[in-house]
Amino acid sequence: MPVCGDSDGIEKRIERGEIFSRRLPVGGGGGGGIMAAGLALVWVGTWMALPRELGKSKSKVGWSDLWAKSRSINVLCLGRFFLFGARDIWFVVGVPVFLHGVLGWQFAQVGAFMACWVIGYGIVQSSAPLLVRGRTPGGGTAAAVAFALVVITAAIPLGLAMGAAPNWMLVGGLAIFGVIFALNSAVHSFLVLDYTDGDKVALNVGFYYMANAGGRLIGCLLSGVL
Repeated sequence: MPVCGDSDGIEKRIERGEIFSRRLPVGGGGGGGIMAAGLALVWVGTWMALPRELGKSKSKVGWSDLWAKSRSINVLCLGRFFLFGARDIWFVVGVPVFLHGVLGWQFAQVGAFMACWVIGYGIVQSSAPLLVRGRTPGGGTAAAVAFALVVITAAIPLGLAMGAAPNWMLVGGLAIFGVIFALNSAVHSFLVLDYTDGDKVALNVGFYYMANAGGRLIGCLLSGVL
């Protein structure tokens, strides 16, 4: 059984709209409108409920102040950028297309798998403090978990190339990857606060999540290109 299938055929099916062409009863545009309306309601409710003075700085912050002054924070944010970029470059488009176009999964199966992966990721990440109870994560912890991610990421295509069953290899590999990725993300979130001085928490955490968002943006764009 070929692992990669007919890539030219898959690309042509995508162009004709045969892959992921099924829609909800409201349609793709309607679904986007519902999501936008829900977000607008949340925004309006938050704007009306929060105190007016919340978040106002007593002193102006210059552009140069937005960048972290600590080498540890900068290295952590750089790692965060590549962590989420490297995930989304294959996870956003590549995995759903592979599951549907090569392995023959139905639309509902692909959606259910992706949803379960994200939910499981959140459960593991929220449980991370219990897993490291009694130990304080450090830079070495983040490096070790990142190395484990490299190993499992390399093991998936190697296993497929060696003839392992694609369904089991991909699903099992992504499940293990999700657990390790969630732990790595939780360690990063702890370290950004551990490395931050008390009066720089908002700036450093903002810089940290800016790196996170930048990595996801680049990963999503490259995923579409590939």
